[in-house]
Amino acid sequence: MAYLLQQLANAIPLAALYAALAFGYAIAFGVTKRPDITYGAIFAFAGQMFLLFTDVGYNRLWLILPAALTFGAVAAVLYAMGAGIWIGRSIMLPLVRRSSNTVIVAALGITIVLMETARLASNSRSLWLSPLLNEHVVFWRSGDFEVVLTQIQLINTALMCVFVASGGLILKRTSWGRIWRAVTDDPLAAELCGASANRVFLVAYSAAVLMATLCGILSTTYYGTMDFGAGLMFGLKVLMVAAVGGYSDPLKSAGGAAGLGLVETLWTAYGPFLWRDLVVFSLLILLLVLSRRERAIP
Repeated sequence: MAYLLQQLANAIPLAALYAALAFGYAIAFGVTKRPDITYGAIFAFAGQMFLLFTDVGYNRLWLILPAALTFGAVAAVLYAMGAGIWIGRSIMLPLVRRSSNTVIVAALGITIVLMETARLASNSRSLWLSPLLNEHVVFWRSGDFEVVLTQIQLINTALMCVFVASGGLILKRTSWGRIWRAVTDDPLAAELCGASANRVFLVAYSAAVLMATLCGILSTTYYGTMDFGAGLMFGLKVLMVAAVGGYSDPLKSAGGAAGLGLVETLWTAYGPFLWRDLVVFSLLILLLVLSRRERAIP
C-alpha cells in the first residue's frame, strides 16, 4: 500500500508537467489546426539554453549558484521566446494561411535546427546542474517506509498548476479568450466581426511558446539535464498527449494529459521499463482511434 502511495505521489509532478505542456499546445493548435512538433523542440531548447548559460555564469563569470541559475533562466527565456515568436511569425503563419499541409514538414526541419543549434553551442557536451532543493517532504509514514516528494517537485508542480489555472481564467474570463475562441471556430467570421486573426494567431503562438519555455526550465531544474534528442521525442509525445483530452478545450486537454502522466508512472513502477514508451504510444494511438471524429479540417 505504501509503495502504491509513493508511486501516486511520483505521478503528480509528471502529470502537472504533461498538463501544462498540453494546455499550451492546445492554445497553439487552436489557431494552426495542424500537428506541430516544434512545440516540444522549443521545450527542450529552453532547457538546453538554461543549462548552457547557467554553466557560463557559474564557471566563466564566477557567479554564485542562485545568480548563475537566474542568468541561465533569463537567457533561456530570451532565446526560446525569440526563436518561438520568429518561427510563429515568419514560418508558421504564412504556411498555415497558404499551404497548411507543409506545416508538418516545416516543423520537423525547425526541430532539427533547434536540436543541432543547442548541440553545437554546447560542443556536444551533456551538462548537468547541481541538485537543487532535494530535501524530502514526508506526507505519510508506515513503519520505516515514507511517502515523500522533494521540495523542487512540489515547487514545480505548484508553478505548473498556476500556469494552467491562470491560462484557463484568461481564456474563460477575458475578452482575448473570447476572441481566441472565435478565431479557432471560424477565422473568416472573426475577421468580419473586426478581430485580427493574424494578431490572435501570433499572440496564441507566443503564449504557447512561453508555456513550453517555462516548463522546459522547470523540468531541467528537477531532472538536472536536457538531452539533445529530447526535442523530437517530446514533440511527438506532447502532440499525442494533448489529443487525449481533445484539442477543442485546453483545460480538457490538460486533464487528459495529466491522466496519461499517472498511467505512465504506474507502468514505470509495475511494468518493464524498456516497454514504457511503446505501451504509452500504443495507448495514445488506441485512444485517438476510439475517439476519432469524422470532421474535415479545412
